[in-house]
Amino acid sequence: MDRFSYYKVAAITPPVSIGDPHQNVDAMIDILHRLDSDTQLAVFPELAITGYTCQDLFYESLLLSEAKKELLRMAKEIPVNLACVVGVPLLIEGTLYNCAAFLFEQKILGIYVKSFIPGYNEYYEPRWFSSSDTLKCDHIVLGEQIVPLSAHIVFHDQTTNATIGIEICEDLWVSIPMSSDHALAGANILVNCSASNDIISKDEYRLSLIKHQSAACYAGYVYASAGVEESSSDLVFSGHDVIAENGRIIAQSTLYEPKDVIYGLIDLEHLQNDRLHFKTSLSRMPKQDYIHVQYASMPIQEVELIEKIDAFPFVPKDSAKRLERCQKILTIQAQGLATRLKKIHCENAIIGISGGLDSTLALLVTYRAFKLLGLNVKGIHAITMPGFGTSDRTKNNAMELMKELGVSIQTIPIQNAVLTHFKDIDHDESNHNITYENSQARYRTMLLMDLANKYNGIVIGTGDLSELALGWCTYNGDHMSMYAVNVSVPKTLVRYIVESEAIKAKKDGEVTLAAVLLDICDTPVSPELLPLDESGKIAQKTEEVLGSYDLHDFFLYHMLRYHESPKKIFALARSAFPSIETSVILEALRTFYRRFFTQQFKRNVMPDGVKVGTISFSPRGDWRMPSDASVRLWMREVEQL
Repeated sequence: MDRFSYYKVAAITPPVSIGDPHQNVDAMIDILHRLDSDTQLAVFPELAITGYTCQDLFYESLLLSEAKKELLRMAKEIPVNLACVVGVPLLIEGTLYNCAAFLFEQKILGIYVKSFIPGYNEYYEPRWFSSSDTLKCDHIVLGEQIVPLSAHIVFHDQTTNATIGIEICEDLWVSIPMSSDHALAGANILVNCSASNDIISKDEYRLSLIKHQSAACYAGYVYASAGVEESSSDLVFSGHDVIAENGRIIAQSTLYEPKDVIYGLIDLEHLQNDRLHFKTSLSRMPKQDYIHVQYASMPIQEVELIEKIDAFPFVPKDSAKRLERCQKILTIQAQGLATRLKKIHCENAIIGISGGLDSTLALLVTYRAFKLLGLNVKGIHAITMPGFGTSDRTKNNAMELMKELGVSIQTIPIQNAVLTHFKDIDHDESNHNITYENSQARYRTMLLMDLANKYNGIVIGTGDLSELALGWCTYNGDHMSMYAVNVSVPKTLVRYIVESEAIKAKKDGEVTLAAVLLDICDTPVSPELLPLDESGKIAQKTEEVLGSYDLHDFFLYHMLRYHESPKKIFALARSAFPSIETSVILEALRTFYRRFFTQQFKRNVMPDGVKVGTISFSPRGDWRMPSDASVRLWMREVEQL
């Protein structure tokens, strides 16, 4: 697929011969020439040219001069268009430093010098190395090159906009890692040349550090560690290589296994958009002046995706995690509603129940909120309002659900009242247009609002995030409520939350409730505003009109979470949904953008509602957009696909 903003990195644990720079460089050059051709950055471990565990051999002038010579040879022999970071000891003005060299196009572009030198427990680095704090110069002569030298140096690729900041092992494990300043100086790719030995559970702590630092810096993080061929005199090294992006581990090696390379695709656009959005984290200046080294790689047009694109980004793949996530969401929804009810001194809630997924979820949330407050669930006034398209299946499921929960039940058929309304507005009842549909939705909302006045309660909204994105709600109809509990829950997740309650009900011995909830999960999504078909089944199916909610939720996530272009979203969707025809995806994408822009006016006046995830449309909080914004730019790119 098109490269877009992907930056391909490799973390490498090479074989090591302690104290033999020539053999070590041979091994590293061999690996570099075997890397995938689209790799843009390769990272080796701490002191990889000599081996980390040389100990007092670091005093030997022969070893140090050979290390410098082999570093220069390595720079000359790395593949074209590949940046490389490698650990090396360097003698600078009579002092030995633990360094990492940045190599590109037969040159050493710069040297990073380790700042934090551990001298506790098994570490004894101060015996040989000094901290960057003792540096008295900002450059070093290597061969015929004058090379910049600092602990505060970053490398900017003008072609890809990747900016690489380097730290070495312990620099990450301190209270304020060096990579934090690198990020403040613009680094979006952080690399760590490490020789972290292994003890019980250290790998878990190491992972947590990398995840946190990549998230705190909104950066990619490439961690390359020494492997099992380091000296085992007192320590064991596992070769634990890790690649992360903004708090997410995208690749890691298996401890003690000989695989020498792991790859990762870091999305620079995702990182840039998050940095634009979450400004406070990187808003201050770095503590030191920085050396900015510029270089330019050759463009790479194509990329082979390493990770499978997640077709359902809102839904955890692991069933246990999914169940846990769904229950947490229910708790957040219920707590939000409970707080609202408590603060307004309200003990009655009015909710329209259709027998569909959204109203079922809203009722489950309301029921849980009442339980949290110790309120009588008879204060939940569940209203069924059968109309022209109500099926026996949804009507029966609605009644069974309300009975099982023990709430107050009221049935108000709306057909006759709506027919009277059609006469009032001179609408032909055989014309099943938008007026026919919306008249029913608005009449139902009027009933609920008036019942809220009657019972001194509030109307609970049932619409979800996906419906708001597409404007699939009737303005001042089901679009309106007094508190909307589902507004940040996407359609693809609603079904699983209801299913999680079915699993819980079955476990608690509530077999009938579980069966009803599962049947509701299996019912086609429909507003049931058009008459039933000849067999009495639902004729109006939302996804036959709008396209698959699976696709729309995918588009929604990538547009709102990462603000990606239609071209990129389309390419990702084709990869995520290989069984769906390209033309179907493209048509759904057209529908998504057209409706997303034209329906903003509904989102700008939406009622209060609880936020449960990263994406929300609240005009008071997360999403601000003019109702008359033009969709032309986005549709033009869609039409070019």
